[in-house]
Amino acid sequence: MLCVPVFADTAAMKIFFRTIHLYLSLAAGIIIFCSCFTGTMLVFEKEIQHALHPQRYSIKPQETRMTLANLVPEALKQVPRAKLSSVMVYNDPVRATEIAVIIPEKKNKKDAEQPALKTEKSKKGNGHDHKDKKLKADEKPNLTLFVNPYTGQVIEQFNRRQTFLYKVEMFHRFLLGAKNSFGDWVVSLSTLIFLFILITGVILWWPKTKAIMRQRLKIKWDGSVKRLTHDLHIVTGFYTSVFLIVVVLTGLIMTFKWANVTLFAILGSKPPVKEQPKAPLSVYKPNTAALSADAVLAGMGKTIATAEYYSVRLPRDSSATYTVNVWPKGALETTADIYYIDQYSGSLAGSQTFASKSLGQRVRAFVKPVHTGAVYGLPTQIISFVVCALSLIFPVTGVMMWLNRIKKKKKPLAKKVVVAA
Repeated sequence: MLCVPVFADTAAMKIFFRTIHLYLSLAAGIIIFCSCFTGTMLVFEKEIQHALHPQRYSIKPQETRMTLANLVPEALKQVPRAKLSSVMVYNDPVRATEIAVIIPEKKNKKDAEQPALKTEKSKKGNGHDHKDKKLKADEKPNLTLFVNPYTGQVIEQFNRRQTFLYKVEMFHRFLLGAKNSFGDWVVSLSTLIFLFILITGVILWWPKTKAIMRQRLKIKWDGSVKRLTHDLHIVTGFYTSVFLIVVVLTGLIMTFKWANVTLFAILGSKPPVKEQPKAPLSVYKPNTAALSADAVLAGMGKTIATAEYYSVRLPRDSSATYTVNVWPKGALETTADIYYIDQYSGSLAGSQTFASKSLGQRVRAFVKPVHTGAVYGLPTQIISFVVCALSLIFPVTGVMMWLNRIKKKKKPLAKKVVVAA
């Protein structure tokens, strides 16, 4: 005999969990299906972009790269109204340099009137906070220039927000809405419901005997349609449940503040007040010219030379520092080391390496890669893709099983009515 959990030992409790499982699935099934479908499409987004647009990312290497002091102005000349945000450089000689820029977006008359109205309100109330938020929105880059690092030629101007896969991501996260919109709340609550569906599904799957377990570990392909539907639902559900629970939990951590705080509490760490710490300042020297980005990077030596890629953000004013994000070989997008370099002396003004972060921050950095399947590259991406694809079976087979059960209940009632006549 198998060790059966107490909660699955009685028929009454099983009916209770089946009822929860059914009605939660009916309530959020469509949203869950859409989330799994769009998630499947997004697993290989980067690989799809590279396969469809190889000319955007790869260039023919030459003897000498242009210095950033020459490369950036040459690229910006080719894009009117572009304002520099940051530069991403790959040590791979065949990779194009990526320059993130800000292009002022055209505003219609209604949008132009709104800032004036908000400014008047801010004078009466908390205007400083509103202004800070507005600056952050305006300073977010909205265009990437793929540039040949040897010639300075802009290969392509790329706006991810205009791509099909970006719309897929927005549907996956917000049902094409925005953060804190109605669509965001619908997806968030459906994700939470999905967790309870998975847990109750495992409870309902749990067998009482070894013989029943053997039946629930394999699909009977030569069975009836009803049997095949049943097996596809519970067998694939069992094999994918652990992976899906991990995907759902990471989704909840990224969505809900309470889930994020819980993660840090479990790991014995305090959640950071801000995602990015306040950058230190340079020691201002009035009669000294600021160093170029090339001089700053040269001063970082092996840190830059051994990196897979790195990004540079120039100082905004005379007291700011250079911000250099460095990704060592094999590092994930969320595990960069950050260095703040004094723009006058080239000395290290501060740093935040991944290794120096708290346990909670390090684990939190892996949440998104685990959710997307990118944590260990291609193997985990394949697993994520297969699991998400198989999860599309559950809403369909679940509805079919529910309809079959309804029909089964109606048949005895129909016979009684005939006899009574």
